[in-house]
Amino acid sequence: MTNRLLCVGLTTLDVTARPIDAIPEAETTTLIEKITLSPAGTAGGAALVAAKLGVKTALASALGDDAAGRLVRMELEDLGIDTNLLPALPGLPTSTTILAIDSQGRRPNFHAMGASFAAEITSATLEAAKTVRFLHYGGVGGPKLNGGPGAELLATAKAAGATITCDLISPRGAVIEELSLLLPHVDYFMPNAGEAQFLSGQDDLARAGAFFRDLGAGACLFKNGSNGSVIVDAEGLTRLAAHDITPIDTTSCGDSYCAGFIAGLDRGWSVRDAARLGSAVAALVAQGLGTLGMLESFEAAETLMRQGALREITA
Repeated sequence: MTNRLLCVGLTTLDVTARPIDAIPEAETTTLIEKITLSPAGTAGGAALVAAKLGVKTALASALGDDAAGRLVRMELEDLGIDTNLLPALPGLPTSTTILAIDSQGRRPNFHAMGASFAAEITSATLEAAKTVRFLHYGGVGGPKLNGGPGAELLATAKAAGATITCDLISPRGAVIEELSLLLPHVDYFMPNAGEAQFLSGQDDLARAGAFFRDLGAGACLFKNGSNGSVIVDAEGLTRLAAHDITPIDTTSCGDSYCAGFIAGLDRGWSVRDAARLGSAVAALVAQGLGTLGMLESFEAAETLMRQGALREITA
């Protein structure tokens, strides 16, 4: 079966544990509820969730030639993800994050940079971009992706008929300069609300959306945590409520929202219904630990979308 989605950008191993409310000073053992190891990142996490939702997915990134990389690859391939564009780079570790989730759901973390930041766009990646229906770009800030290679990839995919979505790793650094190259090829720009406000200099999300649309984005979807999400497109501004849940771990909620949105579009749904599915997927992920959380299937996410209780929209 031909891949429907190509995810490009950051891939990490997440080591997630809860609850950790304090770091013991002495060399003692503290018993906690759970520790989870899972592929994650703006590309790796989105790919994992999309595959869980039944979207035939390929991943273009990089792993280290180490045990962490072998574990990530095994977990990806177990869900049927195409890893032919996921090299193991000799002499580099796999990008890894340790997340210490406390009993209130806060998530201080420790990150060791690795091979993912050395990922490149190869001729094989460009060829793969010509064959997919969706390309999700999570490589903004990648040292070997910025300044033209990423934009060339998106232009190639767009010219071949793909729908382009784009998320951020971080709003820091020369992000606006890179977005000015990327967004003319992006159909749906999908940062979180805080990132959108920081980069645009606008507290009002409608004006933030207009800022990014002026840079070339077709539409914006801003993820806003317990306040749901906001769509800014040619139809104006639409606010969508979040599900009324008790979150356990929100680490991968942004990536899972993007994956759910793409899965909805892949089923032929409208933008707003696909965004509602993204919210439901994120809610299921947030109720468990790790990248997949409590997500079991597309059907389970659709059921929550249609029947789940929603929070009141307050902003």
